[in-house]
Amino acid sequence: MLHKWEGIVIKVRAYGESNKIVILMTREAGKVAVMARGAKKPRSRLAAVTQPFTIGSFMVHHTSGMGTLQQGEHIQTMRHIHQDIVATAHASFILELIDRVVEEGQTQPYVYEVLHQAMQAIEEEYDPEAISLFVEWKMLPLIGVQPILHECAACGATEGEFAFSFGEGGFICHRCFHVDPYIIRLTPTQLKLIRMFYEMPIEQVGKLELKKETKYFIRKIVSTLYEEQGGLRFKTRSFIEQLERTPQLQPRVQQP
Repeated sequence: MLHKWEGIVIKVRAYGESNKIVILMTREAGKVAVMARGAKKPRSRLAAVTQPFTIGSFMVHHTSGMGTLQQGEHIQTMRHIHQDIVATAHASFILELIDRVVEEGQTQPYVYEVLHQAMQAIEEEYDPEAISLFVEWKMLPLIGVQPILHECAACGATEGEFAFSFGEGGFICHRCFHVDPYIIRLTPTQLKLIRMFYEMPIEQVGKLELKKETKYFIRKIVSTLYEEQGGLRFKTRSFIEQLERTPQLQPRVQQP
């Protein structure tokens, strides 16, 4: 059966001398693996459309097992992501994250929309670090983690000073600090930003102008959730950390 799917290339690996196995995150069928025969050959009509980050329309022959990519057309080539090393690093992290947390064969229109919006925002030169943070927080439910951020996870209070508790699975108020000796104290701004990353649409996140230290602080919390509760460590994280030690490669984002 021939299917036409809108999708994003999230992973590519060589198969034999001339073929590629391409992992697509599609709007219609979720995450799927397809064989792109001859796509490693420079003159192949599938060579360009099977590059990571590509948003395209794909014709796939699929009955059971792995489908075969018959043809594809670019919807968007993501020129900025390919040319800017910082954008490349954060977009690569997002693709690895999606690949690791999404199971094949499950229809995930929400995940596709988040991924599509994130790639589009990075391509439009919004802060790529803020965008990758957005995706990290949005994908937590896929690993079974749903932090309690609207009230105290211990007593249900909505007013007061708050901290983050990994043990309690979310925010806890000052009246409950004693239940966890390892809480991370939060300023009102940090509290608001964490809620925003988890709950708000990407348009609001992408336009934020955040200090480097603020993003680092929020990222440490979400990274710990993935590592300790999801058992996930990401290879692309080390590349991002290497770039962060190279100041001249950092994006020019205004600091508040």
